[in-house]
Amino acid sequence: MGGTKRGAMANKEDLFKKIVAHAKEYGFVFQSSEIYDGLAAAYDYGQNGVELKNNIRQYWWKAMVQMHENIVGVDAAIFMHPATWKASGHVDAFNDPMIDNKDSKKRYRADVLVEDHMAKIEGKIAKEVTKAKKRFGDAFDEKQFVETNPRVVANTRKIEEIKNRLYPAMDNEDMAAIKSLIEDLAIACPVSGSRNWTDVRQFNLMFSTSIGSLSEGATEIYLRPETAQGIFVNFLNIQKTGRMKIPFGIAQTGKAFRNEIVARQFIFRMREFEQMEMQFFVRPGEEMKWYEYWKEQRMNWQLAMGIPAESYRFHDHDKLAHYANAATDIEFDFPMGFKELEGIHSRTDFDLKAHEEHSGKKLRYHDPEMNQSYIPYVVETSIGLDRQFLAVLSFAYTEEKLEDGSERVVMKLPPFLAPYKVAVFPLIKKDGLPEKASEVMGKLKNDFMCFYEEKDTIGKRYRRHDAIGTPYCITVDHQTLEDDTVTIRERDSMKQDRVSIDEISAIVGERLSVKL
Repeated sequence: MGGTKRGAMANKEDLFKKIVAHAKEYGFVFQSSEIYDGLAAAYDYGQNGVELKNNIRQYWWKAMVQMHENIVGVDAAIFMHPATWKASGHVDAFNDPMIDNKDSKKRYRADVLVEDHMAKIEGKIAKEVTKAKKRFGDAFDEKQFVETNPRVVANTRKIEEIKNRLYPAMDNEDMAAIKSLIEDLAIACPVSGSRNWTDVRQFNLMFSTSIGSLSEGATEIYLRPETAQGIFVNFLNIQKTGRMKIPFGIAQTGKAFRNEIVARQFIFRMREFEQMEMQFFVRPGEEMKWYEYWKEQRMNWQLAMGIPAESYRFHDHDKLAHYANAATDIEFDFPMGFKELEGIHSRTDFDLKAHEEHSGKKLRYHDPEMNQSYIPYVVETSIGLDRQFLAVLSFAYTEEKLEDGSERVVMKLPPFLAPYKVAVFPLIKKDGLPEKASEVMGKLKNDFMCFYEEKDTIGKRYRRHDAIGTPYCITVDHQTLEDDTVTIRERDSMKQDRVSIDEISAIVGERLSVKL
């Protein structure tokens, strides 16, 4: 029996299409408002998707809050006073440079077009290194090769030259310079292949709406573009009522909204999405120690799911946000390549200081050990729940050819994240087997999410639950009526064992445990 995983499949685009189709067919993700032809970049989580999503969220919350005595949670409102977003910089600076292709009528983020161009050059470098590794074998010195090979050196120089033009233009909001760079690099529209571009212009990503009953008396407010600010404005409330001592953290999960110019790649980039964020408040000067600590912690959280380390990498930011003095992303090897999954940022004291200035309220911490008050520094961990969902789904999707020549699609989800932990089947729909199976279900459903099914052959039922990732299938047959034993089938190995009904909970419970 052999599994075909991501790395072995030549056509990643084809794999991505299969995952999207599988997500719909098996009740994980549907297009929003599909009966009205859908709404772009908006998705609904189906009966299996919502369970998987809840399990990922609970896994994050347990690791972040339950396992840390100095981290607590908050659930802040989506609507906030508009001054919040002025203080945070979102009103003035939460913009993306937008450009349209006149022939295809497609809209793009100008900086992403340039970054994709750089990624192609990086791909050329990677190819040269791979070829050289094969040629020289164990004697290969990658560092020396990268520093001396003429093609690699030339391409590395090209990337640096592009960065030296792009990032200052972005910092200075010089739209003309960004367009000139796109023209000089001869970047073409991926759809039309033409280089007939409009000028670059800024586009604010916040959704605005009005609050108030009469339009003339209404106030413009925003749907929050991130969950972090709800944590910062509650800093003192939680610190005082929780008697929290620095260092301490505040965690939050919830919806955020961004009017993305290019929302694409299924649930990877949406206009309505969910974040899981934690802001960790520390003494000024200690932020880098905690930044390194949280980098390690967050990578360990990812690896504890059983996904191999080669699926992840850290990517330090070349261009830091205005509030940060260090930033890195954990990138995941999605079917469309390595992309950002989670960010760890040292935000300095920017947020609390800005809210103190705009609100006129002191947002300081009195440190009894130092006998002084200060605005704490912040280290942030921020992860997109929808992206984490897609990462888990992408890793789990496996096509297998079995020894008898047949094939199956199995979702090799980490068992503790699977929508259903146990499926209970009566072998046939008579002879008292459905009643006995219902009795078994009753014993298990208090502890585990269980699924009862009696339709179709037992083989078809196994295949359906392979496809949604159920770790264990329990079959009640005629022998069960005689000795209270059942067949328990394990998803990945398809191995079947005869066990007592009283043993099921212990067997399943042991497999579902995860050590944090």
